[in-house]
Amino acid sequence: MTMTMKRIGTGLGAAVAACALGFGAAGTAVATVEPVDITCTNKSDKTPGGQQPTCKGSSHTQETENQNNSGFAPPGRNK
Repeated sequence: MTMTMKRIGTGLGAAVAACALGFGAAGTAVATVEPVDITCTNKSDKTPGGQQPTCKGSSHTQETENQNNSGFAPPGRNK
């Protein structure tokens, strides 16, 4: 076998492997991004003392953040 044939075979093998890995990985990842309550703020943009992540009572603003399945915010705009 000549060196050119070996190089062509290696290149084709790498291309086939890349395509197979790409198609296999594309079907396995399922990510959902949903808004999650993270804090409440009052009229002065402060967090009330002892306040839970979900607002209880009136005159509070619910702050949420988009999070993925593992509980982290994805990069970019998340509010």
